[in-house]
Amino acid sequence: MTLRFKALAVHLLTATGAVLSMLAMLAAVEERWTAMFAWLVVALVVDGIDGPLARRYHVKTNWPNYDGVLMDLIIDYMTYVFIPAYALFKSGLLPGWTGWIAIIAIVYGSVIYFADTRMKTRDNSFAGFPACWNMVVLVLFALRPNFWISLVVVVALAITMFTNVKFIHPVRTERWRAVSLSMAAAWVGFALWAVAVQFHPQSWAMWGLVISSLWLLLAGLAQQMIPARRG
Repeated sequence: MTLRFKALAVHLLTATGAVLSMLAMLAAVEERWTAMFAWLVVALVVDGIDGPLARRYHVKTNWPNYDGVLMDLIIDYMTYVFIPAYALFKSGLLPGWTGWIAIIAIVYGSVIYFADTRMKTRDNSFAGFPACWNMVVLVLFALRPNFWISLVVVVALAITMFTNVKFIHPVRTERWRAVSLSMAAAWVGFALWAVAVQFHPQSWAMWGLVISSLWLLLAGLAQQMIPARRG
């Protein structure tokens, strides 16, 4: 396969996220939450793979007809934002007015964030919470905290999207990347485990989700507070 067609294959891999989002949405409409999250986790894995492949095969040069960044953003909005927000609202985790506040904060704030040209930092991290609501909502489904805690988490993260608080990209942020990649892989594994046991509260998957989520959530802030060594 020539380099040009390898670049095309990467675009086609990215595009499978649209199919996965539709499968997740169909499951969500039927309130089959574990199936929905299973599709969303698969979409997350695809999203984690296609970026490195796109850079390896120089898709902008070898197949410029398709805008991979635009395609990725469209799919990310569906899988990271829209479907998780719908699930959070319809599941009853945030009842009444709290659900309305959450979904408006999520969908409105995220679309503005996605359009912000300042969302990436110099070290390929994110400036502000990168709208990974698929991960947040999955953890909320797994832990089932008091609705006030869920509301505070959602609103706080929505506000954080418009700050300079740093959030790592597990693949592209070079500092502590070995740990971050391991934690991201662990998160995916624990998420699939939690889905497989239908979010059983006694499963060890819950602890794994908490630990890996805390690293992915706070590692960027820690990097801001701890200067990197030079030389």
